[in-house]
Amino acid sequence: MLFSRRTFSLKIAILVVASSTAMSWAHAELGGGLARVLADQTIFRAQRTSLGHGNHVHHELTLPNSGTVKEFTNSSGQIFAVTWSGPGKPDLRQLLGGYFPALQTANAEAFGHNLRRPAHVNRSDLMIQTGGHMGYFWGVAYVPSLAPVGFSTTDLQ
Repeated sequence: MLFSRRTFSLKIAILVVASSTAMSWAHAELGGGLARVLADQTIFRAQRTSLGHGNHVHHELTLPNSGTVKEFTNSSGQIFAVTWSGPGKPDLRQLLGGYFPALQTANAEAFGHNLRRPAHVNRSDLMIQTGGHMGYFWGVAYVPSLAPVGFSTTDLQ
């Protein structure tokens, strides 16, 4: 026997704790906090610039492929909007977090009606628009209830 049951159990416990810690750190998402913006910078190997706009902060990540991800945080540090554009799509599951299933549902519905129509989610609590073509993709996700007072979607441009 290479190692005892106790050693095996200890190694499994360490792996479970380490993997759950890594997952929570590496899961930047819409609705998440400022620490998640910083995690995105590392995960995407991006250069980050941040600029305050009174009631929110605009964090722009420039990706190695020259694409951009912009994350907007409110005064509490919560991400209330995300935009992306560039030659490839970033990991949308990571960027959208718990809102990703809404995009999957929209994709399934679009697939049933028109193969060329990009997915859109237009609900009172969530707005996601995607688009693009080979070589250039873009998108925006926005949670109105997390946006600061006076924020306009035109500020996402």
